[in-house]
Amino acid sequence: MAHRTYLFVPADRPERYAKALATGAGAVIVDLEDAVAPDAKAAARDALASWLARTPAPVLVRVNAAETAWFADDLALCGHAAVAGVVLPKAERRADLAHASAIAAGKRLYPLIETAAGFDAMRTLAGAPGVERLVFGSIDFQVDLGIDGEGDELLCFRSQLVLVSRLAGIRAPVDGVSTAIDDAATLRADAERARRLGFGAKLCIHPKQVDVVNRAFLPSDAERDWARRVLDAAARAGGAAVAVDGKMVDKPVMLRAQAILDEAGDEPPGEVR
Repeated sequence: MAHRTYLFVPADRPERYAKALATGAGAVIVDLEDAVAPDAKAAARDALASWLARTPAPVLVRVNAAETAWFADDLALCGHAAVAGVVLPKAERRADLAHASAIAAGKRLYPLIETAAGFDAMRTLAGAPGVERLVFGSIDFQVDLGIDGEGDELLCFRSQLVLVSRLAGIRAPVDGVSTAIDDAATLRADAERARRLGFGAKLCIHPKQVDVVNRAFLPSDAERDWARRVLDAAARAGGAAVAVDGKMVDKPVMLRAQAILDEAGDEPPGEVR
């Protein structure tokens, strides 16, 4: 099952790595980029290398951008067996993804769509070998395009990430971070909006966010109840026309119901083929 949460942990805080892994996040991203000051990047990389040698738990690594002086050394570290994938910031060129894949021993790639150029190149990036899923760097994206707002202002861009991912045959994209750390209601609303739009996961910046986001990306009790009733009614009808809640149930509706129960980990009354 695809991860629902991706939790950042600063690379220069190795004492937090194990704590991040224990939060229940689907994946932990050790961040060598935004979370680390320029004069601390080499030491942060060394700290991560030392930790990987002692405790080879699988993590993702966000490297520094391709045009920076740290990119090559960051990628070399990502060849370590315990690095499960590489998060590439400011992804804009397919050639950079190919280079990253070659240096990092073919690890899975997670391009961060954070700029207008990256958005424009999104179809090419999504189809590159080794890409697991696209990630929306929504805050940097707003800055690059001069967008003031996180909601409807980004709706068309979010929908395009979902569409491009589907066309490329890769996993549903990962939505950007929410800065709400102590506001569970706002965080839940952000995550539920992402799920409704077709995203499959969300970035997290604090351990407090993990459980809220994990729950938001699971079907609600109401959705699961509806799905069970749809599949049960369809099974009883034996192929005849049937209605649930006053609405006709056809094959697409049954497939949606089964997908909800599959996502929730429930046993459906019967499989739809």
